[in-house]
Amino acid sequence: MRRLRPASLHTRISLVLTGFAASLLLVLAGLWLHGAREAIHEEVEAANRVSLQWLTALSAEMQGVPAVELEARMLGMVRPLGRIRANALEVFAADGTRLYKSPPPTYKAGRSVPAAFAAVLEPELAPRRLAVGELQLLLTPDASRSLLDAWDELLAMSGWALALLGLLFFATRRALDRALRPLAQVMQALDRTGAGRFDTRLPVFATPELGRLSRAFNGMADRLAAAVDSNVRLETEREVGEHLQARLDEERRAIARELHDELAQGITAVRALAGAIVQRSAEQPALHAPAQGIVAVTGEMQEGVRGILHRLRPPASGSLAARLERSLLAWQLQHEDIELRSSVAPGDGALGEVVEQTVLRIVQEGLTNVARHAGASRVELDIRRQGDVLQIALRDNGRGRGSRSAQAGSGLGLTGMAERIALLGGKLVLNNRAAGGFALEACLPLSLSLEETA
Repeated sequence: MRRLRPASLHTRISLVLTGFAASLLLVLAGLWLHGAREAIHEEVEAANRVSLQWLTALSAEMQGVPAVELEARMLGMVRPLGRIRANALEVFAADGTRLYKSPPPTYKAGRSVPAAFAAVLEPELAPRRLAVGELQLLLTPDASRSLLDAWDELLAMSGWALALLGLLFFATRRALDRALRPLAQVMQALDRTGAGRFDTRLPVFATPELGRLSRAFNGMADRLAAAVDSNVRLETEREVGEHLQARLDEERRAIARELHDELAQGITAVRALAGAIVQRSAEQPALHAPAQGIVAVTGEMQEGVRGILHRLRPPASGSLAARLERSLLAWQLQHEDIELRSSVAPGDGALGEVVEQTVLRIVQEGLTNVARHAGASRVELDIRRQGDVLQIALRDNGRGRGSRSAQAGSGLGLTGMAERIALLGGKLVLNNRAAGGFALEACLPLSLSLEETA
């Protein structure tokens, strides 16, 4: 079954106003009906009273007329009169035989009003009897013509009322279409913004209410565009940081190779030669002592070069420590105004890909929140393994949770983090620090990683 389209806002408002006007017209119609009933009653009663006075005067003139002539003279006088205003006249003989009845009205002849309308307006007036000798005159009030006039007047007014209501509906709808035309622009702007066109703006409308709406929308669009630009910038900076880190790693490896191939081998050769001199100059103190010194110094140089080589060579690229190191270095390059202190000791055993990925996401999301919302100058990261539990703590000296951020965000990062930790059976605690700042502490059981590596 096809559903009907709901009426537009313009149509519904126009219908409400038209219905209100129709209600007022119905009230006025009720008042008019009351006044018309009173007017018809007064008109018919006045006509009946005048007619009765005239008949009374006529009967007084007929007092001396003999009974034989009375009937003929009476009928001769009333027949030419026809219908007496709003009354029907009947003449009856002494035995009750009707001798005369006035003809039907000629005004709007053949027409009548609906019975319901007549029941509302028709006055209740009793017939009047008048005795003239042995004759009986019956004067019956007749309001049918007055009712017919009122009915015609009501039909005319109803026609005009319907025309005015129709005119009011279309005039109201046209006025609303013109006044609310900017709403179509607002809907188009919302659709464009929802489709990703964050540069969409509305003009400031002349209507105060719509002007406030356009200013609010433009402000929201500005904040949304700024948030999107900030996210793009952060992603770009993250990519730049990762690229720089890759270049640094490559340079470190190249320097390590040069030190190992050139300097380390040269020092080894010098130490070997000095050792040979020491062995062959035992009886020559002038050569023996300096050669021993050379052996000692070159040994120290070898230890120093070995330490430098260990520092220059990065850990294995697939380990959690290496991935965390790259991520922390990239973040520090992007936020040089924030001091980062880190202590990462995940232990020697394998953690499993799921746990390692979760740790990376916790650290990345936590550091992103610090950069965006905390306003901190220092952040501390501590990752350590205690038995079968990996503990992660991220603390800053910023404004703490509950303070308004300077940058817009979706607010779903911490929620997603808690859901990710809950799936692993872990626990997430978020607290404001007593000394100021915010603390994020997570505990991850390593049972899942043990099952994966079993």
